[in-house]
Amino acid sequence: MTASSAALAALSGLGFGLSLIVAIGAQNAFVLRQGVRGQHVFPVIAVCAVSDIVLIAVGVAGFGTVVESFPAVVTVARYAGAAFLLGYALLAARRALGSSTLIAEAGATVALGASVLTCLALTWLNPHVYLDTVVLLGSFASTYATPDRWFLAAGAMVASVVWFLTLGYGARRLRPLFARPGAWRVLDSLIAVVMLALALGLLLG
Repeated sequence: MTASSAALAALSGLGFGLSLIVAIGAQNAFVLRQGVRGQHVFPVIAVCAVSDIVLIAVGVAGFGTVVESFPAVVTVARYAGAAFLLGYALLAARRALGSSTLIAEAGATVALGASVLTCLALTWLNPHVYLDTVVLLGSFASTYATPDRWFLAAGAMVASVVWFLTLGYGARRLRPLFARPGAWRVLDSLIAVVMLALALGLLLG
């Protein structure tokens, strides 16, 4: 292992990690919403980042092959994740259609425990998380020599932390827009559509 090969592996991990995580998904939508509301932003970011770090480490350590050997694990996660996403889509749709909740939306407070549990569910009940971080990233890392693959993992971990920090705290800039109840209606409508689409995608395989 040389310094140049380690740096290249880290940059590859950074780019690969960003390509996987920077997409419209259930987890990102939730972080965005919490960021706009300014509620429990750091705990939510921490849950997402730490979860990704654990999953990336597991994938690079070679457990992607274990997941591939036991497809039932992914199947269970797929249906459980679809059920949860459908439920979350219905809640978002109800928020979008309920005028009374829209008026108080910006000031409504959700308990820290509920926010963390929701974030954990959106992360760990999503089979795409396992396929992306454990299987796909793990397979990509396996093409590197043992020392270098952990630099690749470090790059991917940094990508995850930077992305969630940017998304969560960057959402604050959107607060003036969401001072209007109608903006919350649009956001929750989009979240409902995204969650429903992801759930249907999981159910349809």
